[in-house]
Amino acid sequence: MGLTDPSPVLLQAYLIYSSSVAAGAQSGIEECKYQFAWDRWNCPERALQLSTHSSLRSANRETAFVHAISSAGVMYTLTRNCSLADFDNCGCDDSRNGQRGGHGWLWGGCSDNVGFGEVISKQFVDALETGQDSRAAMNLHNNEAGRKAVKGTMQKTCKCHGVSGSCTTQTCWLQLPEFREVGNYLKEKYHRALKIDLLRGAGNSAASRGAIAESFNSISRKELVHLEDSPDYCLENRTLGLPGTEGRECLKKGKNLSKWEKRSCKRLCGECGLAVEERKAEIVSSCNCKFHWCCTVKCEQCRKTVTKYFCVKKGGQRGRNESASSRRKNLRLRKKH
Repeated sequence: MGLTDPSPVLLQAYLIYSSSVAAGAQSGIEECKYQFAWDRWNCPERALQLSTHSSLRSANRETAFVHAISSAGVMYTLTRNCSLADFDNCGCDDSRNGQRGGHGWLWGGCSDNVGFGEVISKQFVDALETGQDSRAAMNLHNNEAGRKAVKGTMQKTCKCHGVSGSCTTQTCWLQLPEFREVGNYLKEKYHRALKIDLLRGAGNSAASRGAIAESFNSISRKELVHLEDSPDYCLENRTLGLPGTEGRECLKKGKNLSKWEKRSCKRLCGECGLAVEERKAEIVSSCNCKFHWCCTVKCEQCRKTVTKYFCVKKGGQRGRNESASSRRKNLRLRKKH
């Protein structure tokens, strides 16, 4: 993420905040991969370029999520680092301290400074959009939706005050949630993303830019938007850099699986015209570790066989099953002779 002909002020900001911006963008990437681990589209590397003018030319709902979660990651990390006093020029947001927030409670304590994170993240992330066309407008809208997601998931924490442990009044402040909460929030927004239909050929003329702005301004900044339908992620498409779902692992059994995870074999394999193949794998790990005085830890090597499931072509699976059946039949014939 670079700056073109930066002013001294922007250059100074870049030097101060760039490591936090990079860490925030990385956390967005990791959250994207987690949220879509068992979806047909699973946040591949090619999808993670944010610039309108990079190889990421699609304008579908997946692109919308990438921009939102990346923007959210940058804002979240800047806000957290500010509250941790990593920057000399910012700290807690105490602008409302002492004011009445509601019945029986006052603002106080150390609220995370989302205002700071919002301003700085906007300077960095939105600067990547240099165009004025519909794609740039879409990306900027989704960047803002990501920032709104961070603000919308902030959690109020309160402390009671009073004689002998009573709660006569409370002091409350706002804290960042776990970033997973932001990811979950944006995944829900992804499922409800709105498609904007613009006239074909809309370009960079003043009239076109006005029509584009009007279309986007009519939609809440909290919602994700896209311009195109998503391709069929079941199928490999080398032109678009899509691997398809053949060969993907899916889940069928296991403790604490969500409904979405339990249905992954149906979603990745069955609904894509593929069969589910069961494979056994051996996992070797350290176990039964013991501390010996002084000062070593010795462990045994434990082996465990686990069952995994993969999407394969139906013909390929049938061929393997028939081959195994033939081997068993030939073995029975040899035993008879």
